Amino acid sequence: MISSMTGFGQAGAEVDGVLYTVEVRSLNNRYLKAQMRLPDLAAFLEDDLDKLHRNLLHRGSINFSLRMKNVCGQALIDIDEQALRTYMDRLTAMIQQDNDHFRVDLAALLSLPGVVQPMTPDLQTLEKMRQTVLQLAEEAIAHLKQSRLEEGKQLTEDLKSNCRSIREKLEVIRQRKNTVVEDYHQRLRKRASDLLAQAQLDMDEALLAREVAIFAERSDISEELIRLQTHLERFVACLDDGGPAGRRLDFIAQELLREANTIASKAFDAAIAQCVIDIKCLVDRIKEQVQNIE
Repeated sequence: MISSMTGFGQAGAEVDGVLYTVEVRSLNNRYLKAQMRLPDLAAFLEDDLDKLHRNLLHRGSINFSLRMKNVCGQALIDIDEQALRTYMDRLTAMIQQDNDHFRVDLAALLSLPGVVQPMTPDLQTLEKMRQTVLQLAEEAIAHLKQSRLEEGKQLTEDLKSNCRSIREKLEVIRQRKNTVVEDYHQRLRKRASDLLAQAQLDMDEALLAREVAIFAERSDISEELIRLQTHLERFVACLDDGGPAGRRLDFIAQELLREANTIASKAFDAAIAQCVIDIKCLVDRIKEQVQNIE
């Protein structure tokens, strides 16, 4: 079963008084591109998370978000007392030099650069955090892939429906192409007969047959119809095989359009031309939908 490139997955857990929440979103992209939003405390996990995404996903623009919330009262930050003391000493010196009264806002002091720092856990805590985040990331990506599969089912049905419509148009073209040469023969004979009757001349049947043969050779679309049918069968087979098939399906869709254009340039018939226009519209819909497939 094919997968879409758009989806959403989420996972969460509480470990040692810290609530972890992981969210993964994906959008269409020709390649795999992962963007991480991590708290400063978990920034060291970016490389591990990037490898995890590349192992489990193939295409798409991935937005990964990790939130950590303290639920037990234990602080996840440290206060740099030396930096805070430095600020206080300088403020005290300014107060002593000025007779005006100053009020120091401790909350404002905590917002100054370098005062509040992320907590620096020990190695054991870091390893436990790493295992927790990676496990939750795997769960969220699994949910993401499931949502992409569900959307992929809808894409598959729509693509197969378009393929069936193209087959119907091809059948009309096959039936029509057998009469195109004969129609041309009759039109050419009638036109030549009218012109020769005015000049009181006899028709050269050999010349007429040669002209019809040249037309039949130029307008023969049998090979194009066979190739287009073959590409359709390959396209449906790729849909049934599943897996990351977006690029292959895109290439096959381009070949479908190429064969349709060739038929349009060789078929001198209004009915066939109309069918080719319908086929090209269907192929354009297919190409648009294929851009959503992983």
